[in-house]
Amino acid sequence: MLRLIGSDGVKEYSWELKPGAYVLGRDSLCDFPVPDKTISRRHARLEIPEGAEFIYVEDLNSHNGTQLNGSRITTRVEAKLGDQISFGRIDFRLYDRDVSATASKGAVTAQLADQEPAKSVVLTFDDARKPLPEKLSEMPELIPTLLEMAKTQVSREPQEQMLRHSLELISRVIPAERLAILFVSDDHSQPEIGASLLPYGRDPGTFTLSTSIVKEIMTNKHSILIVDPLSDERFAKQDSIISSNLNSAMAAPLFDEGKVLGILYVDTTSPLQRYNDEYLRVLAAFGNTIASKLLNYSLIEERHQREALRSELMRAAAIQENLLIDTPPSLSGFEIAVFQEQSRAVGGDMYDITVLPDGRSVFLVADVSGKGMGAALLMSNILASFRILFNDSFDLLSAVKQVSNQLLAHSAPDSFATLFIGELNPSSNSLRYINAGHNPPLVSRSDGSIETLEPSGIMIGAMDYDSWASDKVTLNPGDILYVFTDGVTEAEREDGDQYGDSRLERAVKEFDNNSAKALNSKIMDEITRFVQGAPQSDDITMLSLKRLA
Repeated sequence: MLRLIGSDGVKEYSWELKPGAYVLGRDSLCDFPVPDKTISRRHARLEIPEGAEFIYVEDLNSHNGTQLNGSRITTRVEAKLGDQISFGRIDFRLYDRDVSATASKGAVTAQLADQEPAKSVVLTFDDARKPLPEKLSEMPELIPTLLEMAKTQVSREPQEQMLRHSLELISRVIPAERLAILFVSDDHSQPEIGASLLPYGRDPGTFTLSTSIVKEIMTNKHSILIVDPLSDERFAKQDSIISSNLNSAMAAPLFDEGKVLGILYVDTTSPLQRYNDEYLRVLAAFGNTIASKLLNYSLIEERHQREALRSELMRAAAIQENLLIDTPPSLSGFEIAVFQEQSRAVGGDMYDITVLPDGRSVFLVADVSGKGMGAALLMSNILASFRILFNDSFDLLSAVKQVSNQLLAHSAPDSFATLFIGELNPSSNSLRYINAGHNPPLVSRSDGSIETLEPSGIMIGAMDYDSWASDKVTLNPGDILYVFTDGVTEAEREDGDQYGDSRLERAVKEFDNNSAKALNSKIMDEITRFVQGAPQSDDITMLSLKRLA
């Protein structure tokens, strides 16, 4: 008797196909109702000829179509035993008997026991990898089944569906009452059912495996054949699969790329069937194929995760870029320019320039602790906190204290930032500044001298601290102030040599007759030549302020 079996992931469908014509669809009045939104109300027509081992399938102009073995059908077609028929997103298969139903993860249970069977056969991993003996080719259905199993390597079916399909294929070759794929935790303490094939409508019971056998499979990658479990008194006393007349059982590792991904298990209660080492070799061969496909799923999932992460990083980078000013404001009598190149998609360097309503100009450069997304979030917090304070009543020292307290109160203990912030008074050409643990900026004078603006307090957000002091410097015509983060001086060659403070001072002095923008560009060019192609390990930010003649 033909039977059509499928699942929507929640409900199992199994219909006996007696000779006649039937309609499958979402409508409850259909002969075979499937209440899924991808199924049309009257989706497809099935015709079962008398005594035939095939059926006719015809799509009734459904919205999402009907597929036979992955190809959409447009005319009435024959579906043979084992064929996959997909209506919308729901997959069915055609069988010739009341075959086993499949159970998804969690539908059946598995447990470990301390017992180890007295009579068992062990197949080493190296032996399992050898070609199958030629005499096994006489086993009915073996070669066609191995070929169909190989097709799963390039199929696009979901993992759970692939596992169920694989167990169906194995059942064609290895007579079994129960088949299962189990995933075991890293400490081998808790097996979990990934897929199972069970006598249709029967209680599967509990899969009980010996702890020592599981460790043997997971650690040494050996396949195990339990020859005669009922002869072992230790098993006979257990409320397990052994006590339900188990006659023989086998388990093989799902091994690939140096790791056991799970266990393939089969057993039988038939007194006429007892597994031997030939069946064990076949089971191990199937296990190797399933493991290879499982690894493919893992690699695909990793790729999807990387793509999703990359997409999120690109969005975060765009947001961060929009937070920073694009074009510096015009400052009367001064020229100001900023350059930034991050080592990752997002980073922890930041800068800002604003002109207050009363005409004062405020600019800052900061380098927050850490890298990547965490540093970017911290940077946006600091930037927002300062911008709230940019108004007529802005006070340099008070602003630094408030932002530091905000950072200390609402961030992790290791979240802090070095900061250089300056307040430029265009009427007096004087710059009042605070250096909170930042790299000392350079002032290149028109007379050829170089000055450094040393820290006047610790970094912000590091601890409960309010003893920063502000200093003042006057910029004369032709003088240039160069502020930078440590990505400049710590730019490193492959041999570990860093660009350093001395090279930077020479470069600033050499290029200080250029515009502020050109100064940044020339220094960056020199850094690029210095590192000789070594990867950039830290963000680089430069701000140059030049007083015009």
